[in-house]
Amino acid sequence: MEEPRVKRPKISRDEDDYLPGNITEIELHNFMTFNHLVCKPGPRLNLVIGPNGSGKSSLVCAIALCLGGEPQLLGRATSIGAYVKRGEDAGYIKISLRGYTKEEQITIVRKLDTRNKSEWCYNGKSVAKKEVLEVIKKFNIQVSNLTQFLPQDRVCEFAKLTPIQLLEETEKAVGDPQLPVQHFALVEKSRELKKYKKAVDKMGDSLKQLIALNAEQEKDVERVRQRDELLEKVECMKKKLPWLKYDMKKIEYLEAQKREKEAKKKLNEAAKMLNEFKAPIEKQKQEKTKLDDQCKRISNFMNENIKKRNDRLQKENEAAVQARSKYKEIEDLRREEACRKQSIIEAKMKLADAERDLQNLPAYEPPKEEIERLKSQILELTSSAHQMMQQKKEKEKSLGLMKTTLRNCVDGLKDMENTKTKLLHALKKSGAEKIFEAYQWLELHRKELNKDVYGPVLLEVNVSNEVHAKFLEGHVAHYIWKSFITQDSGDRDFLVNNLQPFDVPILNYVREESGQKAPSEISKQMHDLGIYSRLDQVFDAPAAVKDVMTSQFGLEHSYIGSDKTDRKADDIAKELGILDFWTPQNHYHWSVSRYGDNEMSARVEPVHGSRLLLCGLDSGEIENMRSRKNELEKLIADAEEGIKSLQIQQRLVEDEAAKLQKQREEMVETARREMRKRKDLESCVEQRKRKLVSLERSGDIETAVDKLIEQAARSNIERLKHAIKVKDLLVEAVSCKWSYAEKHMASIEYDAKIIDSEVNLKEQEKFAYQASVNLQNCQQDVKDYSQQLLAAKRNAESIAIITPELERLFLQMPTTIEELEAAIQDNISQANSIVFLNQNILQEYEDRRRQIETISAKLESDGKELQRCLAEIHALKGSWLPKLRNLVSQINETFSRNFQEMAVAGEVSLDEHDTDFDQFGILVKVKFRQAGQLQVLSAHHQSGGFQLFFILFLFKISLIVPLGWLMRLTKEWTPLMKERCFSN
Repeated sequence: MEEPRVKRPKISRDEDDYLPGNITEIELHNFMTFNHLVCKPGPRLNLVIGPNGSGKSSLVCAIALCLGGEPQLLGRATSIGAYVKRGEDAGYIKISLRGYTKEEQITIVRKLDTRNKSEWCYNGKSVAKKEVLEVIKKFNIQVSNLTQFLPQDRVCEFAKLTPIQLLEETEKAVGDPQLPVQHFALVEKSRELKKYKKAVDKMGDSLKQLIALNAEQEKDVERVRQRDELLEKVECMKKKLPWLKYDMKKIEYLEAQKREKEAKKKLNEAAKMLNEFKAPIEKQKQEKTKLDDQCKRISNFMNENIKKRNDRLQKENEAAVQARSKYKEIEDLRREEACRKQSIIEAKMKLADAERDLQNLPAYEPPKEEIERLKSQILELTSSAHQMMQQKKEKEKSLGLMKTTLRNCVDGLKDMENTKTKLLHALKKSGAEKIFEAYQWLELHRKELNKDVYGPVLLEVNVSNEVHAKFLEGHVAHYIWKSFITQDSGDRDFLVNNLQPFDVPILNYVREESGQKAPSEISKQMHDLGIYSRLDQVFDAPAAVKDVMTSQFGLEHSYIGSDKTDRKADDIAKELGILDFWTPQNHYHWSVSRYGDNEMSARVEPVHGSRLLLCGLDSGEIENMRSRKNELEKLIADAEEGIKSLQIQQRLVEDEAAKLQKQREEMVETARREMRKRKDLESCVEQRKRKLVSLERSGDIETAVDKLIEQAARSNIERLKHAIKVKDLLVEAVSCKWSYAEKHMASIEYDAKIIDSEVNLKEQEKFAYQASVNLQNCQQDVKDYSQQLLAAKRNAESIAIITPELERLFLQMPTTIEELEAAIQDNISQANSIVFLNQNILQEYEDRRRQIETISAKLESDGKELQRCLAEIHALKGSWLPKLRNLVSQINETFSRNFQEMAVAGEVSLDEHDTDFDQFGILVKVKFRQAGQLQVLSAHHQSGGFQLFFILFLFKISLIVPLGWLMRLTKEWTPLMKERCFSN
């Protein structure tokens, strides 16, 4: 049964006709297009209509930004600083809201600056943005909700809303504040409910499967348990086996201890016999030691005797050598006397030969005049080479100065050309982020172009006057400075395809040979009013660039004046008909109304500083610098050629001087050689004279011979004394030798006796050693058996500790190792005879049993949670759904009534989906033909204009839109009203 239509609640207003939260006043300062504006909206419908650029959108932006919105919400700019009026550093927005009473006024101020900083004030106090948002939230103001606040740049976004999104936005905009909260809670609860249902169903199926599997395997589990009992009995038998081995090791250990005692007894008897043999041997060794000591003393005395004899023989030999040497000296003196006489004869002959050679040597006179002549020639050539060197140094110095000047010129040219980089940086800072990449790409691909391509335009324009740069930059749109200009359509397409990622405009220039009207020249009347130039005459650029800028922005119709022009601005527009001109302080622009009434409106804007053009230099100066660089390079090349020629001449002069110097040195060397030859002969004569005198002065040798004979006689007497002493020492040595022989023979007799006794002792020691080795072996056996016994005990204890219960079981088992091992094998065979396919069946059975218990507990818990969740959903749904149906019914009533007034049909309904609350939505259906069916409103079936009117009728939104846009919308709507139909 159809629900009764719910009456639309009546909105109560106070005496001033305002509702709580209504805007009562808007104040803007330095915001977008406004210097200062105060606007006071009425309490009901407000329309703002005006031509493009008059500031309608500025009001919308101000409302959004001051009521907590961010710049991204408006779709115009991404930073708050972009909304400050151009040329200003800061501004503010002030909005006054109606409170809950007429007397309560709420004032919110947002201060902005170009550094993207915001400051918030609430009722005159500086506060954080969070406090402002809380105040706005009290009045349910949602600037981000498209159903409540719709900027013109986001109309298309509203058309894209799905029924689900439309429901969410409707709840936030015009519903109870608890509706979206309850809706969100229901969505979360429905997801939780689905999760619990899915978990309960899945666990129920798993539980049934596990119970069925355990029922099938109960018989196999019983057989597994029988097999486990047999294996358990085997394990118990295996525990007794190491204890039986331990008992055997204990018996072996006791037998080894018995053998050790017997070996120790035999060793003690052998040691007693060994001591009886050792006593006489020790006495004989002591006697032998005494005899050996006496022999050693005698031997030492004999060694001393030998040393004394050798010493005497050495001294006798030295005396004999001295005597023989004296006799030899006598013979040498006599031979020297004969040689001296022969040397005197030879010296006289050599002296005569040297004197004769000196007398026969011819006289030599050196060529002094020739040497002096060569010397003067050499000095003259050296002086000439020095002069050439000085000339070369002066030219090299001049060349160095020219090279320094050239380097400075090249550096200056680089700095000037680097101005392009500065200009590109300026463009990048102004928003053209990829201008460097675009410029580099163009430089790399210029060879592929058909004609010259200019750009970016900022690099091609040269303005020498700073004031004119301000005018030109203020007049021309910003996009033109980063644009590239082609002169061929193929080049344009090529650049558009490749420079698209860099976000730079591409303009194609086509020269128009005819139809161009020559711009007006500066008349005398203009000069009288201070106008001295047109804007297209104050800058230099390639013809294509200049023509594009002039045609795009009417530079030939914009004039430049002085302060006088500023004072007579009104007269210029009236008398001369000039509608655009610049003065040092302001820019004046008159525009004629486009609505046919020929009304003129003036706009005066202050002149702002140049941010782009003044980064560069004059291109003419760059050309002059390049000419200077070429001239210096030519001068440097000529100077280097001159230096090279001087260097060749200097080398020729130096070679000639070196040749003459060599000739002079040869003459000087010849003179020196002749003089040295004469001096050598004179020196030889003097030396031979001195030698002859020395030989003649030698004395008589007879005295020396007598002295040597006397010294030889003394040496022979010393020899005789040493020979007598040697004889006495020989007699003493013979006596000692006899005594040593007697003592040595007695020692040998004692050695024989000791050897015989030691043979008997060794046999006894061998017997004692065998007894000792036997004892050690027995001790080692005891030690080994002890370790084996301990190891067997540890092994047995590691397998099983004997308890009274285990001892009782051991008594029922076989008592020997062989019987016990046979019993173990029999039980293993019986266990292996029980065969089943699944080896892990018992483990699986127990695991499933535990899983059944766990899943049963979890299933019970999730069932309780499922019932709790269902109860919560029913409670929330009972509160939320009636309110929502009532809200949609009110919207449907308004929507249907408005459409009936236009002779068409419309309906708004709630699209329900049981407990799938995330699928609930609002369906808007419209019909324009009587025979047609209601269709859901969408961007695929209805136009944008119709959707805008739907927004107006459905949510009663007041839009602030441009006049042209509103007219286009009206053109679209008029046929609909006339024909009462709408074509897809």
